[in-house]
Amino acid sequence: MTDVRSSTRTSATEAPVRARVGVVDDHPSVILGVGSILNAQDGMFVAAWGATVPELLAQETRFDVVLLDLVLADGSTPSSNIRALEPTGAPVLAYTSGDQPSLVREAARAGAIGMVRKSELPATIVEAVRAVLRGEVVASADWAAALDFDTDFVTARLSDREAEVLSLYAAGETAARVAARLFISRQTVLDHIRRIRTKYAAVGRPAPTKLDLYLRAVEDGIVSTEG
Repeated sequence: MTDVRSSTRTSATEAPVRARVGVVDDHPSVILGVGSILNAQDGMFVAAWGATVPELLAQETRFDVVLLDLVLADGSTPSSNIRALEPTGAPVLAYTSGDQPSLVREAARAGAIGMVRKSELPATIVEAVRAVLRGEVVASADWAAALDFDTDFVTARLSDREAEVLSLYAAGETAARVAARLFISRQTVLDHIRRIRTKYAAVGRPAPTKLDLYLRAVEDGIVSTEG
């Protein structure tokens, strides 16, 4: 199979650092297509790809964003795959046909930051990746429709790990202390906090300060005001 990873690595003195994209999909034609699209951009390149999440992580673990197909031949679920990708600290963008809203909802609950259809125009796919790199939620029409149908999603907008990080950080712990307690890196904690803020802002409940995060955590029952 032709390797879609970019063969050109530029130093910081030659050009701006390009974002590292991981792709998980078990269709070679899809890999070749999205690889060609992203590698043609100045600000990003496909650092690694795999037919499964373990295959991707066996090659590379440093990503700025991961595109994840929600239906893989290995029988894995969106939630298990997103959990497996958590140690990378990279936001996950669902890259799918969009024909199964239940899988989109599962991915959202697990912490995916949005969705883009495989059938979209190249410019739309590139913009979705750029939006994630800017820390934005990619709230496509399919994404919104899937979540609107889920009456429980209003209280489940954060992944389990994000809620766990928020419960500690909003209660007064530093990022370093949260990292130590959860056995993850401080940078991963900061990545989670950034995505938490992005998700709250996307639903009209911004939380730019630590106090705001505490208030959101109390409102959502993540942190108790008792005791």
